[in-house]
Amino acid sequence: MAFSRIAFAVASLAVFAAAPALAQELKIGVASEATSVDPHFHNVGQNNALRRHIFESLVFMDATQKPYPGLASSWRAVDDQTWEFKLRPGVKFSNGADFTARDVIYSVCRIPTVENSPSNFTIATKGIEAMEAPDPLTLVVKTKGPYPLMPLDMSVFGVISAAVNGAGSDLAFKKGGCQGLGTPPKSVDFNDPAKAVGTGPYKLAEYTRGTRLTLERNDGYWGAKPHWKTVVFRPITSAGPRVAALVSGDVDMIENPPIQDFDLIKKSGLAIVQGLSNRIIYVHLDQFKGADWKTPGIKGTDGKNPLLDKRVRLALSKAVNRDAIVDRIMGGVAKSAGELLPVPLFGTSEDRKPEKYDPDGAKKLLAEAGYPNGFELTLGSPNDRYINDEKVAQAVAQMFTRIGVKTGVDSMTASTFFTRRNKYEFSAYLAGWGADTGEMSNSLVALITTQDAAPGFGNTNRGRYSNPAVDDLVKKALTTIDDKARETLLQEASKIAMEDVALIPLHFELTPWAFRKTISYEPRVDQYTLAYEVKPAK
Repeated sequence: MAFSRIAFAVASLAVFAAAPALAQELKIGVASEATSVDPHFHNVGQNNALRRHIFESLVFMDATQKPYPGLASSWRAVDDQTWEFKLRPGVKFSNGADFTARDVIYSVCRIPTVENSPSNFTIATKGIEAMEAPDPLTLVVKTKGPYPLMPLDMSVFGVISAAVNGAGSDLAFKKGGCQGLGTPPKSVDFNDPAKAVGTGPYKLAEYTRGTRLTLERNDGYWGAKPHWKTVVFRPITSAGPRVAALVSGDVDMIENPPIQDFDLIKKSGLAIVQGLSNRIIYVHLDQFKGADWKTPGIKGTDGKNPLLDKRVRLALSKAVNRDAIVDRIMGGVAKSAGELLPVPLFGTSEDRKPEKYDPDGAKKLLAEAGYPNGFELTLGSPNDRYINDEKVAQAVAQMFTRIGVKTGVDSMTASTFFTRRNKYEFSAYLAGWGADTGEMSNSLVALITTQDAAPGFGNTNRGRYSNPAVDDLVKKALTTIDDKARETLLQEASKIAMEDVALIPLHFELTPWAFRKTISYEPRVDQYTLAYEVKPAK
């Protein structure tokens, strides 16, 4: 850090001596900037958190990821293939227009049309075969077969206005391409406050990429009015400057304060809360089997893809000392991972322990696979998206190197990383995933199932892993109504994928927030920073 701890302390005393009474403006320093205001552009944490302020979903999730009524006041399964959602009366968009079922249909129709989406929302619409609106406040959704996750899927995406975005009077849902959709908006269109029209507690006031995003309270909001009239999100991607901004009073709250500054933050009269998240940090390995496979970042294998060999993947997993990363890199603000979600979330297993650190066993496996002298590998990583992401990548690279796989790190900003990742420019990369629905099928569908655009499978499986046994179990789980039976299927799918080293799970983040003691915030499993849940301290 470029400034001293003494400077921090002095600044904090000055700030708190002159601190005004609680204002109607809340300033938040975020660790990673949303890549777009468009609620359907990128299914990633910072975007999903932002969209909840402006664009709401039919079903809401509380801090522990339990669903409760949102724009839908109730829902029920009419039969094995039909869900009925009763929409909340009296809801209006921020422009004063009524919210109806037509807007939900339009939103579902628009999702697959979004261009250049790094990780799209078809994961949440894949189960829909037909939609209709018998009346403005009733939505009927048909599925191909039994589909128990429909209410949870309805929590994942935000609803946009059909009228504002040019829907025709003949708008109708059709699988594979809707009728009357008009010309769907481009993602950049949502940077304009006049186009960013939602039903949420806030509306967009100003957006300057890389500098600030300002929200204004939606005084016509149907629900409980948020305390803050104005909210300013400032992207401060480096931890040191983020802490400095909080201590100096430039912001009122920050995400992900570094563990090494916890004592300083507390001594400065500030508060810290933290909680276990559903976000898995993992390493994905390219397992593409096609004849046109390229080897970006892999050398010393005579053009072969060593990552197709399970022994090599297992060797890399055994090379990682997860506990050391948690203790030394994460400062204890993490939990070693053995699968994609932490116990006790739905579909997890108590017996899925993290792979044991075993460098000697890893070397033996490499020799058995025909790489006694290892090979060279480049690990791609963002440097401003996850807690200590670049440092974790560097640690993993060193651990790989110690077993003979000489590994370098290619780190970059998240926006550049996701663009390159989606072009398959990395044979190995570090990333993270948070399950929107808080249960295992979400993670398996996104990260592990074979890529298939039609049902929305594998849309973030940039390692191109494919295992028919896993696919079959997941597909069966998605049509199993009985919760216990469905959970058993997901547990088995996870077991097979993890034993096959579909990817290398590292750890689950424990998410901290720091803020003035005049406010309070309840940690969320999904890691979202939601301004409307920030309250005055009691």
